[in-house]
Amino acid sequence: MERLKNFNPAVFSSVMGTGAVGLAAYRYSTYWAPLKELGMALTYLNAVLYFALLLPWLLRWLFYRKEALEDLRHPSRGYFYGTSGAATVVLAAQFIVTLHDLTVAWYLWLWGLVLTLIFAFWMSYEVFIAGEVDLRHLSPAWYIPPVALVILPFGSVFMRETSGYVSQFVVMVNYLGWGAGFFLYLVLYAVVTLRFIRHELMPPQMAPLIWMNLGPIGASVTALFALIKNSTIPIPEEPFIVFAFFIWGLGFWWLVMATALTLHYIRNLSLPYSGAWWAFVFPLGAFTNATLDIGNVFGLTLMKDFGFLLLWPLLAIWTFTLVKMVHGRGS
Repeated sequence: MERLKNFNPAVFSSVMGTGAVGLAAYRYSTYWAPLKELGMALTYLNAVLYFALLLPWLLRWLFYRKEALEDLRHPSRGYFYGTSGAATVVLAAQFIVTLHDLTVAWYLWLWGLVLTLIFAFWMSYEVFIAGEVDLRHLSPAWYIPPVALVILPFGSVFMRETSGYVSQFVVMVNYLGWGAGFFLYLVLYAVVTLRFIRHELMPPQMAPLIWMNLGPIGASVTALFALIKNSTIPIPEEPFIVFAFFIWGLGFWWLVMATALTLHYIRNLSLPYSGAWWAFVFPLGAFTNATLDIGNVFGLTLMKDFGFLLLWPLLAIWTFTLVKMVHGRGS
């Protein structure tokens, strides 16, 4: 029961990461056929992982609500509750893309929508009423609610699969999610960057969080293309497609910066394993998928090749992090 009482709200980051890797592997199977089976296998694995984590997560809210609320109101830990909704939507995307099972995906997406909206608003409210927040408490973990919002259009296919008021509702929440998530990310990006400029680097065990910028950037590109492809309302496609390329450019800049900062930790500080290593996985996976999207839309083979190159370190770090988590090493 002690483990249930102290259950980490960040655990769903493993589902987000595994989902991003599975989607990237499946979509890059045009380069190497076995990746298709790998992507499908990772969907089943991720479903098992998701429900194995969902049960204790729900039980903690039932039996240890006080501790769960304390985490939610913490200026750092609270934002990890957003991984619950984001992980659910990512799993729904896997069922859509790799298994073509729209029925299961629909219910997962709806559940993910509920979790995303609850925590996106609740966490922001808690921060606003808490008073002054020390800049040292700011970290890229604050990007999690925007990520959860911006990936809602991963289920944009349901705009075409539903009708009447249901279809209109799906259209509204897809556009709402992308707009609220992306522009909220830009606001938080400025604030978190200020923390990096004005204060010392984060502790080594939190170093992987540096990569989290790639999460909302990469996910925004993929989600925007999904909106364009499935939209049931008239929108001018070309400006948004070009805008997505500009977003990807920001992601490439941060990929270089994150790599340089990680090497700085390795050479001058340390980079110990911790549960924060999942922050390497989903952001890099989101950017890898976005790179493939840009390559496909603009017909840039070199861009797709670059994404395929990113896939291999992504698979390597996912494997390492998953093995460490299964063996219970790190927090």
